[in-house]
Amino acid sequence: MRVCISLKSSACRTFQPARSAAASTLAGTCKRNVLVPWLVALAFALTAQQGHACTFNVTGVNFGSYDVFSNTPLDSTGNIDVNCPSGVGYSMALTAGGGTHTQRVMGSGAHRFNYNLYTTADHAVVWGDATSGTARVNGTGIGVSVNHGVYGRIPALQNLHPGSYSDTIAIMINF
Repeated sequence: MRVCISLKSSACRTFQPARSAAASTLAGTCKRNVLVPWLVALAFALTAQQGHACTFNVTGVNFGSYDVFSNTPLDSTGNIDVNCPSGVGYSMALTAGGGTHTQRVMGSGAHRFNYNLYTTADHAVVWGDATSGTARVNGTGIGVSVNHGVYGRIPALQNLHPGSYSDTIAIMINF
C-alpha cells in the first residue's frame, strides 16, 4: 500500500523598518534583532487497505525565529509517528519540493532561501527517496506508535527578503 502525506513548509519574516535600520547604521550599531519565524507544518491523507490498519500522526517542524546575522544554522525537529500491527514493514520517502533533494528551497514570489530535512539529528543524511545520496526511513510495526524524527536545518547567514515563504513536500509511505 502507498500512502501520500503532504508536508507544507511555510515561513514569514518580520523586519526592522528601513528608517530604524538606517538610524542604527548611522549610529554605528549593529542590531541583531531581525528575526524570521519558520514553520514546517505536516499534514497527511491516508488511504486504507484491508489487512493493514496502520495509523499516522504527524507533528510539524517549527523553526521558531531565524536570525539572518547568526553564524549558526537553525535546527528544529518534527515527528512522524507510525503505528502498524506487529511485523508490518514500511518505508517512508520525501519528495524534493521546490528545490532538489540536495538543497530544498522555500519561496516567496521570486525570492528563495535554502533548507533541508534529514533522517538523523546529526544532519548527515538527507531524507529523500533513496536517489542522489538520499535515504528513505524504514521501520517495522510493533503494535504501538513508533516515532520517526524529521530533522530540519536552515543554513546560517542567508540574506532573506521580507515576505512569507513556503514549500510543499510529499511524504510517501509504502507498507
